[in-house]
Amino acid sequence: MSHTLSRLPSPLGDLLAVTATDGTLHALDFVDFEARLRRLFARHHPGVSLAPGEPPAELTAALAAYFAGDVTALDGLPVARIGSEFQRRVWAALRQIPAGETRSYGQLAAAIGQPTASRAIGLANGANPIGIVVPCHRVIGSGGALTGYAGG
Repeated sequence: MSHTLSRLPSPLGDLLAVTATDGTLHALDFVDFEARLRRLFARHHPGVSLAPGEPPAELTAALAAYFAGDVTALDGLPVARIGSEFQRRVWAALRQIPAGETRSYGQLAAAIGQPTASRAIGLANGANPIGIVVPCHRVIGSGGALTGYAGG
């Protein structure tokens, strides 16, 4: 079994995307973080190989529209249901944070009904394999600083 690894241009630098044959997005990160992308992908997909190929047209169009200013362009992209149940809840909550807004780890913990789980939220956020589309960059520390963001 294999998934497609493709390279896409963006105004922020080239991206790497991993998609399944049905177009579902399994990973997205900047090319500078390819090792992390591969590590997170392997964690969720043991034994699945990556083959170079073209990205799905829907993904290419959605990313182009997003970077052109359509902040809702990524909302309908299908993403893989991977990770633990807790991680999936956190990642779904990330997709509910509107563009241009942020939430603290504590606010996100409260939003999923686990107000004492701020640290676990941070761990799930850091394990998110689908950057930009699952917007982990919208989560900040309680003091308003971007903390622990792996994307540089």
